Amino acid sequence: MNLDVIISGGGATGLSFACSLADTNLNVRVYEKLSEEKLAEPPTDGRDIALTHLSVKILKELGAWHRIPDDAISPIKEARVLDGTSPYFLHFDHRKIEHKALSFLVPNHLIRKALYEQVKAVTNVQLVTGVTVTSLSTDSEKGSVVLSSGETVEAPLVISSDSRFSETRRNMGISTTMQDFGQMVIVCRMQHEESHDNIAYECFHYGRTLAVLPLTGNESSIVITVHHDRADEVLNMAEDKFSDDISERFEHRLGKMKLISKRYSYPLVAVLADRFVANRYALLGDAAVGMHPVTAHGFNLGLRGQDTLAREIKSAITLGVDIGDSKGLVNYQAKHRRISKPLYLVTNSIVRLYTNDKFLARIMRKSILILGNNIWSIKHAIMNQLTEIES
Repeated sequence: MNLDVIISGGGATGLSFACSLADTNLNVRVYEKLSEEKLAEPPTDGRDIALTHLSVKILKELGAWHRIPDDAISPIKEARVLDGTSPYFLHFDHRKIEHKALSFLVPNHLIRKALYEQVKAVTNVQLVTGVTVTSLSTDSEKGSVVLSSGETVEAPLVISSDSRFSETRRNMGISTTMQDFGQMVIVCRMQHEESHDNIAYECFHYGRTLAVLPLTGNESSIVITVHHDRADEVLNMAEDKFSDDISERFEHRLGKMKLISKRYSYPLVAVLADRFVANRYALLGDAAVGMHPVTAHGFNLGLRGQDTLAREIKSAITLGVDIGDSKGLVNYQAKHRRISKPLYLVTNSIVRLYTNDKFLARIMRKSILILGNNIWSIKHAIMNQLTEIES
């Protein structure tokens, strides 16, 4: 079938990688289990993604950014991290970096829709829907993929971008480090009386975490993390009681708040693959590293990773070498792992500390916020990770 690259998984990272190969002569095919209709008009899933400056730059280069409606892009100008009921907070301000925003909040389903529309405009990429990869193997020359349709296809390079619970990753014998936090994240949208002034809040309360992220107008994206055994209570709470509860927990900073969407829930499990590559094979997105959402690095890491791998492939084409050659894949792994592994470990440590309500942990929680505010080198490092301006 003369394929050059097979991508298992047509989520946002898989589609962005396919778009990144648009200016090559490679014959790329993406296999995705969802239907064409669901890719063309992705259902709302409640998630809003805080895109860094690097992610926006990549989406612009791919041609997908202009496909997102302007009124759906919400700039985050300030971020405040609070601990318990203390009025003290760790503060990040866009004016300190001389940019109009720290990051940009965009609904996940609109990012997916934009990337779908872009990949459909790419002539060297074919998107096959309603089909999954059931198994794969590689040899010295190619990867062989067996599809749910019973068909077998081959290519010099196979990519898995099919979730943090990737079966194709398992097929290739790549193990993972997994952290099950025993928590659920519940997301929704709320309307409120007062303006949010484009300020994002991360409130580490005792027993649960509440994030309030600014959308357009007087609306915010609400992200609640609770222990798994308390999730049903939050999900099934009457709408007016839920609205009052969030208003109270947020100390009425935005006045009266009202639920205006469905509540969605997701289990919190973080995953780091022990390797990102194998023979003629590479992992992208959550299949490589699936993050806890507290530091908002998930999709941003996926975009960065696919961009890194695409550049290695283009370099191989320029040099006239095999795109599935191990050197380029190893380079990708080294670069992406150097960025993602420390973030994975630090994020998990933050979650463990700020969900620990013991006395000593409470002291450490407050101390870290104070250090982060008053030691510029620490604050600058955190700011750069939040914004990725210098990347």
